[in-house]
Amino acid sequence: MTKSELIMRLAESNPHLYQRDIERIVATVFGEIASALARGDRVELRGFGAFSVKRREARIGRNPRTGDSVPVEDKHIPFFKTGKQLRDRLNGVEGD
Repeated sequence: MTKSELIMRLAESNPHLYQRDIERIVATVFGEIASALARGDRVELRGFGAFSVKRREARIGRNPRTGDSVPVEDKHIPFFKTGKQLRDRLNGVEGD
């Protein structure tokens, strides 16, 4: 599902809201998650999962085309861990 598909689905299920308001809400939520991760904070959405940032150390990599060794700088990557309720739902386990 893309961001625009999410907005359309929310608009269909909430006809009393303007689409532009739904777009603003979705953009604000995603923006706040991104801002929190950029600050190094963890974002937890109970029942859904948690977003965090992990650090990858610098290393020597290989160029797959030439086989040459290339230095790869350290970097921070986003990480998502699913919540128990979402995992159970994906695996067909009934909740409480």
